[in-house]
Amino acid sequence: MSKTAITAFAVIFVLTGLFIWGAAGRAGTTASVQGAPGAASNAKSALTSPETFYDFGTISMKNWNVTKEFTVTNPTDDDITISTVLTSCMCTTAFIVKPDGTAKGPFSMAGMGYVPPANETIKPGESRVVRVVYDPNAHGPAGVGQIDRFVMLTDASGGTLQFEIKALVTP
Repeated sequence: MSKTAITAFAVIFVLTGLFIWGAAGRAGTTASVQGAPGAASNAKSALTSPETFYDFGTISMKNWNVTKEFTVTNPTDDDITISTVLTSCMCTTAFIVKPDGTAKGPFSMAGMGYVPPANETIKPGESRVVRVVYDPNAHGPAGVGQIDRFVMLTDASGGTLQFEIKALVTP
């Protein structure tokens, strides 16, 4: 075999290996939030919210962050403690706003630095606001287009409540 043929086979082998390695890496990111410690389980939380989805519509990177506030209520006769708040992407953060206006957080994506425990107890009949902040500039110019992000609240019993935000990001 000639040196050219051996070199061609080596290049094809390396490129194929890189392609397989890249595809395996992408496959691991789709379930990153579900597999995180304290992340969403299959159990539904007793916490309720009149709204769990919000579409920002078209937003521009020029206008910086957008914010949506969701209200969470404890309709039970028992205290419910939110133990964990996680987001599905590093471009999204969440805060728990207490009745006095102070905020706990920021809570963000697991694996992207320290995410503090929420440890927020909601008494029967009480509510909290979950403030979701999306940064359209977090992904740089590659971040334009349709986005779909999630915020998961996990209570002490393992139940979850999930919020979803969408937007069409333009430059």
